[in-house]
Amino acid sequence: MISGTASVDELAAGAAEISSFGSEPITLSGVTGLSLIAELRRSAREEVLPPGLHPIVPPAMSLLAWDVGDSPWGAFSAAFVRVVCRSGARARTFCVGAAASTQDAIDGLRSQLGFPAQRADVALRRRYDGVDLTVAQIGKAGDGTTNRNSAGPMLAVSALDPDPLSVGDLQQVGSINLARTPLGLRLVQVETHHVPSRVERLAARIDAFDADAWGQSLLDPYWVVSCSVSLEDIEIPAIGFVCDPALPTAEGTERVQ
Repeated sequence: MISGTASVDELAAGAAEISSFGSEPITLSGVTGLSLIAELRRSAREEVLPPGLHPIVPPAMSLLAWDVGDSPWGAFSAAFVRVVCRSGARARTFCVGAAASTQDAIDGLRSQLGFPAQRADVALRRRYDGVDLTVAQIGKAGDGTTNRNSAGPMLAVSALDPDPLSVGDLQQVGSINLARTPLGLRLVQVETHHVPSRVERLAARIDAFDADAWGQSLLDPYWVVSCSVSLEDIEIPAIGFVCDPALPTAEGTERVQ
């Protein structure tokens, strides 16, 4: 089985810190969710994953976006760029970059779930004929104040022609986040339980993607494989397991609850 070859220290440059593991689930209500899978170039295979994870062939990127109506952190929008992989035999996605629209959401995503979240303008718009997603960096003016005119595009997705699916067709794979924890630098396993009321398949294209802005310059999504939008509620259980990023899953997994 092929293993990741990326430097753990380099991957951890922007890692979040979890000071203590929570014991209660996190509920996100009134969520519009966009899920997209795109193939990546060969250079983004084992070179973007730590040794504790295994790439798939061909390599693929998983893009996930949420527009959340209510949560412990209030209403917010967020986007997550992840590399599809395996942890042992289990399908996973390794999160290389995340963005959220409010500081409360950033703090929660980082300190409770280990997502490497940064502040950005995230807009997910669902219409009768499609969905648009844009993520833009928030720049700083010379006096240190926020200047959206200097913001740069991180991501733009256009999706059209929604085709209704059964709610049972929605399948989501858990995220693996590299974070500093009470047990040390670990791969944090984040599961999500989805309760959708509507799911639609769409034909999508990626209009803009700034790999450097998402923390991994090797990512080059060139072919959209699938895209769906869902109206749902999401429950994120308390973190139960973490893994040593330098060891195989069978050797490096630790229970935290």
